[in-house]
Amino acid sequence: MRRTGPLALCLALLLPAVPAPAHEIGAWAGGTAAPAERSEVAVAAIDGKAYVIGDYNGATELLIFDLATGTWSKGAHFPYPVHHAMAAGFGGRIYVFGGYTNGWNAVPDTFAYDPKTDAWTPRAPLPTPRAAGGAALVGTRIHVVGGSVTGRGNTPAHEIYDPQTDRWTKAAPLPTPRDHLAVQAIDGKIVAAGGRVDGDPGRNLDATQVFDPQAGTWSQAAPMPTARSGTASTVLGREVFVIGGESRDRTFGTVEAYDLPENVWRGLAALPTPRHGFGAVTYNGRIYTLVGSPKPGGDKSGTVEVFKP
Repeated sequence: MRRTGPLALCLALLLPAVPAPAHEIGAWAGGTAAPAERSEVAVAAIDGKAYVIGDYNGATELLIFDLATGTWSKGAHFPYPVHHAMAAGFGGRIYVFGGYTNGWNAVPDTFAYDPKTDAWTPRAPLPTPRAAGGAALVGTRIHVVGGSVTGRGNTPAHEIYDPQTDRWTKAAPLPTPRDHLAVQAIDGKIVAAGGRVDGDPGRNLDATQVFDPQAGTWSQAAPMPTARSGTASTVLGREVFVIGGESRDRTFGTVEAYDLPENVWRGLAALPTPRHGFGAVTYNGRIYTLVGSPKPGGDKSGTVEVFKP
């Protein structure tokens, strides 16, 4: 019988712990399905409710999910059919920017939705008409980053909207122009991750870039482990979560989280229903993923799945 000596035991104790497999980190559960199936939506949350705007197939009715009760309701129709719009919440209102109409025509329109009046109000238009970019709130201003224009070519546009003055200013352009990217604000900075070139899911990117509003500059960060586009994203704790997505021939269940201070990514439990064209919000320490397409292209669903770390 072979015996283990003291030296071997000491060496074993000094070895670093092997990280747990991604499927063991966190857990998913099903949520209440949406009352209508949607995809290629804009999603934003305020005051404990998530708002689902637009649809690839032309639906205009606003879907509202109460995150505390897990119940759905409906709100005023968006002024016209739109898909691939961008949205963010501020000051008790939801702001929706751009998107595609009449097929793939990128529009500059900005609208504000007030839950108290259940009404949409036009606001100052985007300087650069576009769709499939990202919107993120830093302080009292909303940054609209990247996306694609009519014809689906990419734009590096980075424009900042002030809801209090209804005015736009321009900021440093996105270093790697792309669309269908994840854009989130964390620690006063903006993280832009993944995306695709000129609307082609066969040209997915792993690029991660960080904008510092104080310095007015972008910097390169650790690349996302899995190149994807059409993801949902949100912030939980100190990390930006990038969830799901698509390529030309598949949808992803991949979940990866980026730690800005450490500049590292980690994998977590996979999304049970791989999909793209959906949204994610955080509430009470959980991530809620809403609707989306389970197949590459223009499918749709009412799926809701909830992640608990």
